[in-house]
Order: sequence, then structure tokens, then C-alpha cells
Amino acid sequence: MDLGIKGKRALVCASSKGLGLGCATALAEAGVDLVMNARGAEALETAASDLRERFGVAVETVAGDVTTEDGRAALLEVAGSPDILVTNAGGPPPGVWSDWGREDFIRALDANMLTPIALMTALLPSMMERGWGRVVNITSQSVKAPIPALGLSNAARTGLTGYVAGTSRQVASSGVTINNLLPGIHATDRAVSLDTGVSRQQDISVDEARARREATIPARRYGTPAEFGAACAFLCSEHAGFIVGQNILLDGGGTNATI
Repeated sequence: MDLGIKGKRALVCASSKGLGLGCATALAEAGVDLVMNARGAEALETAASDLRERFGVAVETVAGDVTTEDGRAALLEVAGSPDILVTNAGGPPPGVWSDWGREDFIRALDANMLTPIALMTALLPSMMERGWGRVVNITSQSVKAPIPALGLSNAARTGLTGYVAGTSRQVASSGVTINNLLPGIHATDRAVSLDTGVSRQQDISVDEARARREATIPARRYGTPAEFGAACAFLCSEHAGFIVGQNILLDGGGTNATI
């Protein structure tokens, strides 16, 4: 399918690996020029070079922490006025309710709620002026069904979901859509980290921890960054202009809900 976005320009956050790289790859394959961001410069440059070589698109990189004001300012200066924004940031650490104090919540909110909002605030006006834009926020299945060990993520990402619910409907008449992609467990570094934590807690191997988690997923496997990226690219396409303010699960059926 021709997504109709060849020649568009996208800013993709946290895109040197994992789900962010999956999204950047799918957009590059569709002919979209990229501004890629991540904290690690070496991995970022490696990923960018690969996409330039494979797809022949222009790729600029900005290494830095997008969850800080300075990091965002540097990124936005290079990004200019992109047509597409994909927000993404690593989730806060797992734990239990008694582990977390005010500063833990502030860090989670900065990374997983306030940073995406700040990027949208900066970039939505130019999208609206041009009459076309796409925003996809990578959140989590936890906004549909909370994960007890991820209370910080549950709170911050649910806050972002509420913001998007209202804002998306205010900008839709200008040809700009905002939607959220809600990943379940995918084969990324985040999954390795979570499985490693379970293996230590339960005194089992990481492979056993993964096998037990896979057994709880109706699809009986972890998702892949490539299939996640394909879903993102579709939401960024010309064909998705009537999808507004939605929270789309990519979790292999893991969230047990009717709606």
C-alpha cells in the first residue's frame, strides 16, 4: 500500500533502537525524511546510517535527552516544522507503591507526559497552518489495564492519554490527527529488563521468565518492532485522516477487555 507520505518530514523520538527505531524504519520505507533522536550518539548514528543506505531518505540526528528543556530545544531547532511527530521515551522503573516518592513521580511525568505535551505544543501550530499533520504517541497497554508493578508509568501515561483525548478533537478540523499506540510486551531492551527483574525475583532464568510471560499472551509471543512500526506508519499516512484521538492496542490480545 502506498501510504501517500513520500517526501514528508518526521521527527521520531527515542529512535535509535526498539519501538522508536521500528517506527523510524517504517516511515523511511514509506519515503519519509527523518529527524531521529536518542540519548546515545553512537547507536543513533548507526541506526541513521542504516536507514539512509537502505531507503535513500534524508536523515538528521540529534543526540540528547528529549525529557529535558535543553534537549528539547536542541531537537526542535533541527527539526523545524515536521509534518509528522512520533513521541517516545523509556518507561520508569518498576516497583511497588511504597517505593515511590514525589520526585519519582515528577521524573515519570516529565518523561512520559510533559515531554510529549511540550513537543506537541511546539509543533502543532505549524501543522495546523499547513492543514496537515500526524502525531503518534507511544504510550502503553497500561493505560487500558494498569500493570501493578508499573505504577509510575500507569500514572504518567494515563495523564497523557487524557490530554490527547481533548486536544486531538480541537486540532482535527485543521487536518491534524493525534493518536496513541499502546504497546504490550515487545522484543526490545525494555522486555529484557523486565524479564531480568522477574528472573531475579523468582530465581529463574531469563528465558523461563520470558516463556512464562509469553504464555499469558493470547498470541503466545512478544511483538516485534517491525510490526509496531508498520502500525505507526499507517497512522501517519494519508489513509488515516479520519482516525482521531484513538488508543490502539498492539499487545497480542494481552489486555482482556471487550472495548
